[in-house]
Parts: sequence; C-alpha cells; structure tokens
Amino acid sequence: MKVGLTTTIPVEVILAAGAEPVDLNNIFITDPEPDRLVARAETDGYPRTACAWIKGIYSAALKHDISVVVAVTQGDCAQTHAMIETLAEAGVRIIPFAYPYDRDPELLRVQIQRLADHFGVTWDEAEQQRVRLRPIRVKVAEIDRLTWAEGLVNGWENHYYQVCCSDFNGSPERFEREVDEFLDSARGRSPREGTVRVGLAGVPTIFSDLYDVLEGLGAQVVLNEMQRQFTMADSLDCGLLEQYRRYTYPYQLAGRLDDLRAQIWLRNLDGLIHYTQAFCFRQIQDLLIKRHLDLPVLSLEGENPGPVDARTRLRVEAFVETLEGRRRRH
Repeated sequence: MKVGLTTTIPVEVILAAGAEPVDLNNIFITDPEPDRLVARAETDGYPRTACAWIKGIYSAALKHDISVVVAVTQGDCAQTHAMIETLAEAGVRIIPFAYPYDRDPELLRVQIQRLADHFGVTWDEAEQQRVRLRPIRVKVAEIDRLTWAEGLVNGWENHYYQVCCSDFNGSPERFEREVDEFLDSARGRSPREGTVRVGLAGVPTIFSDLYDVLEGLGAQVVLNEMQRQFTMADSLDCGLLEQYRRYTYPYQLAGRLDDLRAQIWLRNLDGLIHYTQAFCFRQIQDLLIKRHLDLPVLSLEGENPGPVDARTRLRVEAFVETLEGRRRRH
C-alpha cells in the first residue's frame, strides 16, 4: 500500500506497517510536467491564488492513485485543510497528524501514537524502524558535510539527497544503495570553492534551476535549511519522540532561527537566500528572519514550477555581486 505524505511526518510508523511512503511534494515537483498538475487542480476548481504546491500535491495524489494520505493539519500549510477535503471528496482516506506548536512532548506523543494506531503498529515497532533508518541518515549527513566542509558536493545534490529523507523514495534499502554509490563518486572528486558561500532557507524552492543559476554566478550553496531538517541529522541518537521534537520546521520560528545561527557560523556563510512560496503565510516570517540574522538576506518568492524568471535572476545576480564585494572588503 502506498501512503501519501503532505510533508515530513514520523515515516518510521508507515514503514513499520509495511507500507510505502510517498512524499507528494516530491512526486509533484519531479513530474515531467509539474505545471500540468497545477493546471489540473485549477481545472477542478482550485483558485489561481491557492499555493502551487497545494495544487500540485492534490493532483499528484490523484494521478498516482494514492488511496491513503497522512496530512499534517498543524505545523505546515494552512491550505492543507481545504486540500484534503477535496481529496476526501475524491475517495482518498485522510489520516490527520498535528505537530504541537510549542513542542509539547505529551501532545506530540499522542499524535505519534494515534498515527501508529491507525496503521496497527506499536511504538516499539516504530522505534525499530528508527534504528533501521539511522545508518542511512548518517550517510546523508555525510553528504551534507562533504558539501560545506570539503566542497565535493554541489547545492542541488545536497538538496536532493536530503529532501529524499522525507520518504526515502519509498524504499530505504534502494535509497541507501543510491546514497552509497553517490558517496563513492563524490569522494573521488576534486574540491571546488565558490566566490561566495550561500545558504538557502525556507521551504524547498519551486524554481527548477535556482541552484544552476547561483553556481553559474560563482556562488557555492553550502546550506539547505529545511532539507537538512528532513534528515534528522541533529537527533541521530534520540528516541522517536525526541527526534521529532528537535525537527524545527513545524514549530515556532525561534527554533529555526537558533538552528540557522548555528549553521551560518559553522558553514561560514556570506549570505542567505530566504525562499517563500507565493500566497504562503511564511512570507510574514521573512521580516523576523531579516531582523534576527546578522548577515545579508535576499528574499525570493516563487509561484509556479519552472525556471527562474528574468526579474528574479537579476536580483540574484545583484545579491551575489554584493556578497562578493563585501568579501573583498573584509
């Protein structure tokens, strides 16, 4: 059985049930024609001003005949609520999951236990899956280290392997073999260094070529904030409950800011690009990110899947030039 996910959830529960997790975001954005998935949702009645990710994952679930979806109803996109109602209308079984805003451990435990009960698995069985996934998470964390510490992995590769940790591409064993092959290849490369070191914060971008644009300008992308969180790299030796308490994405912005400050220092960033999706509430958080992080921040907004538009490209070029100037002066 394939189980769709609207965002990262305790995937260990799904695997313990013998089901195949499918991150709907991933199959939407990697579709050969993701714009057609957006258009299908609009044909079905979704408004133009709805988030393109929401429209995309709605259509992706229907295209791939996903009959069960675990939907994060607190700690992710507010538009998820209406989206899952339209999926339910189409016959998809919806299982809600809610991250408590304040990271309350008891409330989170209840949510994980409810999810386990839905799939008929015990807490211990889910914990066994956490142990099973740990070596894979360690290897993906090594890919991240090779990115910022040794310059052997580029920004898009860093993004890809980390974002896949939301569902392990449906098969942890197959994904681990892919990771092993990539690590062997990457370790044989010559290091590269950009003119400036840049991080990407916020949800994964809907632009198809942002990494190419940045690295074509000489910038080296050495941090993907949200994707790194999907790996659970900061909680590899924690139990299931604490692992998902330390995961920053669904909780207050303060936790993300603390994490970003630590990573900015560790990776010696020259600047940060904060990406937000059009019509998303997270655009409001942009002012706090700029206020509380002590480095240049460029705010980018994307709407529909596709290449970087001309205006955004000019803004990125100007930002990289500014960072290069700052580095020369220092």
